[in-house]
Amino acid sequence: MTGSANDPARARTSPVGETTSHAGNSDNVVDLIGKLTSQSAHLAQQQVSLVQAEMRETADDIKTGIGALLGAAVLGISGLGVTLMGIAYLIGDAIGDRDLATLLVGLAVLVIAGILYASAKGKMNAANAKPERTLETAERLPRAAQGQTHNRTGMER
Repeated sequence: MTGSANDPARARTSPVGETTSHAGNSDNVVDLIGKLTSQSAHLAQQQVSLVQAEMRETADDIKTGIGALLGAAVLGISGLGVTLMGIAYLIGDAIGDRDLATLLVGLAVLVIAGILYASAKGKMNAANAKPERTLETAERLPRAAQGQTHNRTGMER
């Protein structure tokens, strides 16, 4: 039987190693589109899961940092209060006016607190809570789907 599905000249091997005939090409395309759709949905789910994991990791790091800062603040404030009173009494004894010394120490502490606040605010604004790895992967997906595996600088990723 020449020209049948069993004819080796008309049969071809699919990417998964199955032999198909040319007559089954329309079914094969439909199967490939179905697989592509399924894999795209699976990839999208994996990307969502990756974003969630990265955000949880960032949130956990922030929670740990805030807890440590609060603990340090409680101990630091009590120690600082005692130390500042001691400094105010020492300066007051040296200049003969404890009220003026206490006021000067209080003003100096407020200036230092303002500087520390400005520094901390700058660091908090610079904090990066963006899921960088996920965004990089999402940028590569369209290029990879087109068969491009190089980044913009020509380096293979």
